Amino acid sequence: MLNNIGLPGILLIAVVVLVLFGRGKISSLMGEVGKGITAFKKGVSDSSAELEQDAMEEAKDVTPETEKDKA
Repeated sequence: MLNNIGLPGILLIAVVVLVLFGRGKISSLMGEVGKGITAFKKGVSDSSAELEQDAMEEAKDVTPETEKDKA
């Protein structure tokens, strides 16, 4: 049923939503969606950085003792 909506149907739905909720309510809702996306991206990048930091801390030095003295 939803496969046959097309462009006119989408435009009609957009107009009905705009009339029901008003421009101010829709713009504030989209602002909140944008903030949520930004927070999600920040959380993902923070967690990946934390995982990389943990991996670096757990990595052990395999340099032979004789080579360590030369540096």
